[in-house]
Amino acid sequence: MGTLAMNKDNLNRSKIEQWKQKELFFLVAYAIVFYIIFIARSLQLSRDHYSQLYGLRQGWLIPNHLNDMSDSQWRNFRGNLPVLTLVFGIFTLLANLMRAFFNLKVRGMSIVWLLFSLAYLLYLHGACVIFILSIATVNYFLVKIFARKNYFPPLIWSYNIFFLLCNRIYEGYPFTVFSERWAILDNYRGSFRWHICFNFVVLRMISFGFDYHWTNQDSRFDHEKHYQRCHICKSGKTCYQILQERSLESDKFRYTTYLCYLVYAPLYIAGPVLSFNAFASQLDVPQNTYSVRNVMRYGFRWVLCLLLMELITHVFYYNAFAISGLWKQLSPLDVFIIGYGVLNFMWLKFLLLWRFFRFWSLINGIEAPENMPKCINNCHSLEGFWKNWHASFNKWLVRYMYIPLGGSQKKLLNVWVIFTFVAIWHDLEWKLLSWAWLTCIFFIPEMVLKSASKTFKAKSAFGEFIYRELSAVAGAVTITCLMVANLVGFVVGPRGINWLLSSFINKEGFPVLGGLLITFYLATKFMFHIDEAKQRYSWT
Repeated sequence: MGTLAMNKDNLNRSKIEQWKQKELFFLVAYAIVFYIIFIARSLQLSRDHYSQLYGLRQGWLIPNHLNDMSDSQWRNFRGNLPVLTLVFGIFTLLANLMRAFFNLKVRGMSIVWLLFSLAYLLYLHGACVIFILSIATVNYFLVKIFARKNYFPPLIWSYNIFFLLCNRIYEGYPFTVFSERWAILDNYRGSFRWHICFNFVVLRMISFGFDYHWTNQDSRFDHEKHYQRCHICKSGKTCYQILQERSLESDKFRYTTYLCYLVYAPLYIAGPVLSFNAFASQLDVPQNTYSVRNVMRYGFRWVLCLLLMELITHVFYYNAFAISGLWKQLSPLDVFIIGYGVLNFMWLKFLLLWRFFRFWSLINGIEAPENMPKCINNCHSLEGFWKNWHASFNKWLVRYMYIPLGGSQKKLLNVWVIFTFVAIWHDLEWKLLSWAWLTCIFFIPEMVLKSASKTFKAKSAFGEFIYRELSAVAGAVTITCLMVANLVGFVVGPRGINWLLSSFINKEGFPVLGGLLITFYLATKFMFHIDEAKQRYSWT
């Protein structure tokens, strides 16, 4: 009987594999049709409404086409790209020449990069550099004096969150707060608001404090297990994870190295975020994970992404629709098209920002984690999405918040604390808090389902098939929730929730909502095929 059941199960598996091959063909065809319709309708919307949109400027890539410059962050970065490239090019050349000529290690390189970075900060913030250095110096002495005390974690968190909030509330403090004689310094505040960039400095100050706090403690990290799994470490190189988890000697925690870490020019404005341990280790021995050839290839791919962004903003005006508020007058299908387009625009924008600065850091021998390791259109779970969106920040949150708060044992509580902090860290706005709490609410069913799936073991091919189908349905719901949370947090705000829901929960919207859920269900199954192909490839 057992052999008969096994043969029947093997036959079912064979049939399911054949069905999967046919299914993949259908999914590819569906994806092609979907994007043809999506692109055609996007072009039509942009052509029909461009005269009513804000933020469009004369384009250069395509004749007689306007360029969507409605996003201020993208507009500022794109406008300053030539200057940033020139500045980082000069700094990189000088720093590497000095490293090679004088054979500089941690202390020497920290001084070199500190001087270069301070010159960069003076250009950006002018006299406001005083605020940055003052807050950072007090933080340094708090770490050095209290790091061995049991109450150090709440102390360092309280100090940094206090200034994170005060910097925003008082808009970077006018110098007249201290004395009228200092009023003249308000005329020399630089070209960039210092308290915006300081959010990243806060993350680095906390990282320095905890990495020093943990120097004499047993590591929670299983080095042996990591070496068995990590293909980078197996090849004789040192991966970022090891650099982060490996404790440093106390003499590496000098004031000059600390300041250099806080204001390191290539990563100062936008990250990616890296830990103090990883940074200081690479000042001594530059990263060897990426060869010169790989770094150049990385830069070339960035140029291709930049050209893609220019093409998109010349022909699709997604962000201008959102900024202008015009999409509220569109049909439910068109609302989805604009919303989906805005999220893809945001993903590509941040990819270009983060990879530009990471590229210059790699050239200088400092590896930071990749912020966008996975495409936004290849995520079907909330946890997977946040691991691949601002991934370096996610690593920071796991190391300095999630694990100290109790890790997976208190996951349901931890997500509320972490996402509230993430919202406040971005800005003091209700729409960001709404985004954070909506995300936490959407996390609850996913965590419950994941917990249940660990206990459920499919004993037959049919059971695995049913589980896969239910997972695809869950993926469709998750993608919908992700879109809602991000559109509320970064586009329409909490006041737009009712409008967003009313657009789809009506006679005209229900068919569109049903079509979207079917599309997301099929998209999730397509992602399963991609993951399975990757697993097969990794074993060959």
